[in-house]
Amino acid sequence: MSVPAEEATEEDRRHLIVTAARELAEAEGWTGLNGRRLAERANVDVGDLYRHFADQEAVLAAVAVHGFAELAAELTAAHADNPFPERAWAVMASAYLDFAYANPAVYDAMLALTPDLALGAAGVPAAPRAVFAALRAALLPLAQGRDPDTLAEVGWSLLHGVVMLTRGGRLRPEAQEEREAMITERLLWWPCPADGNSLGARGAMP
Repeated sequence: MSVPAEEATEEDRRHLIVTAARELAEAEGWTGLNGRRLAERANVDVGDLYRHFADQEAVLAAVAVHGFAELAAELTAAHADNPFPERAWAVMASAYLDFAYANPAVYDAMLALTPDLALGAAGVPAAPRAVFAALRAALLPLAQGRDPDTLAEVGWSLLHGVVMLTRGGRLRPEAQEEREAMITERLLWWPCPADGNSLGARGAMP
């Protein structure tokens, strides 16, 4: 339910602007965004827009932070709904991919257009760090003596890479399910699961 303009708080107006920017970007891409159209979509004056956000880069960063918070919430929910600890990574990775494919413009804002919002870096907002922490927690049972932070970076890199290459039409569509199964169920296990075994079965190294 929308808030009447005369009753809107500062936080309400910021939220309206961020939501409008997200909607415009999802419909038309970030290149079509400008202050006038964004103000019209959010039902605020252009001056009010720039009172809340110094420039369009600030709006983009706000959309990204909101996206990270939404993704962190979805990862947390996926983890909470999963009764099998050995499937934590598979469940989290699937939730990550679902979010990325469903929200391409927001995902670009999060991970292509705002390089200062590094997932695991100190000094960035809590939401990006929460996403990294969720991925790290899911992979921790698979670490097997490996550095958990590095393993989380590798897992994140695999997810991000498959998202961007798939969206760019660079990968075979018919192999999508198998690629995602490799990422979630085999590549990061150590020792690797034996060929033909189900998730969680550990095979001896040759």
